[in-house]
Amino acid sequence: MPQYEQCRPDVVVLDVRFGDGPTGLDVAKSLVNAHPQARIVIYTQYDQDSLVREAYRIGCAAFVTKNKDPQLLSDAIKDAHAGKTYFLKEIAERLALISLRGEEAHSPLEKLDSREIEILKMMALGKRNAEIAEAMNLSVKTISSASQTIKDKLGVDRPAELALLAVRLKLIEP
Repeated sequence: MPQYEQCRPDVVVLDVRFGDGPTGLDVAKSLVNAHPQARIVIYTQYDQDSLVREAYRIGCAAFVTKNKDPQLLSDAIKDAHAGKTYFLKEIAERLALISLRGEEAHSPLEKLDSREIEILKMMALGKRNAEIAEAMNLSVKTISSASQTIKDKLGVDRPAELALLAVRLKLIEP
């Protein structure tokens, strides 16, 4: 936040995940709490409903995925600068459907943060904790703890159940 206070940018662009420590959504929440006028655009590869909902709940002005035309990011930044909220059409539709369906329709992924989702993907692909730790540049103990947390949050304990869930949620290919 010191950088924000020093520079006072018109718009801040954050990724959901940018290394160890707090997520982009954590930074956005802190920033909006300290500076309610902050205009934040989330630009990320992740588009799980829970992340999108959290971004807008926090007060982010836009959520754009990296697989889209870069012009959409430009449009989102312009709208954020103008004080508007920007929605990609498909994200707006998904959020509307979630609102209509109610809480029972939410994905199990909403129980996990972005790091836990990445760990779940690797677990579902059969990777061992040591392999996941190396790939994510984290300690084996951290991955072991996160793996157990993921299993507890999702209510599964067998690798096959995790794999089936990951396929059903389209995190991995069958």
